Amino acid sequence: MPKRFRAALESETFAGIYLYESPKQVALEGCSESHMERIAASLDALDMFSDEADDLADTILGASHMLPFDGEGRIILPPELIEFAQITDQVAFVGRGRTFRIWNPDIYKPLQTASRTRTLNRGSTLKLGPFVAPAKPATHTPPSEEDAS
Repeated sequence: MPKRFRAALESETFAGIYLYESPKQVALEGCSESHMERIAASLDALDMFSDEADDLADTILGASHMLPFDGEGRIILPPELIEFAQITDQVAFVGRGRTFRIWNPDIYKPLQTASRTRTLNRGSTLKLGPFVAPAKPATHTPPSEEDAS
């Protein structure tokens, strides 16, 4: 896992990532534990027992893999994710803000070119919102003896 991707996850309580099959592409969707919690909360806002809520929960939460980093910052992709994303000997990590995708580079390259072409043809622009600093991890201070009395 590239160091810059791991660095973005340092404030997380789980030292690893969540991966699941993309519902839109032949790629793997990746995110932090806190982002996965946001996805779960968003699903809670859907009508309980609706087909949409069930399908999204099965596709994302039910099929996600919680993958810890090893001592060198690597993850081990489960065989079913490798097969789904058609990964062979190399991968492309593609950042998407607070999430990322893992691709077979041969599949990603033509899609990247097509996205760039559409962006240029549309004359797309992006209005930047205000800067929001990332949240700092909470620190736990053990109670002192004075607190116990």
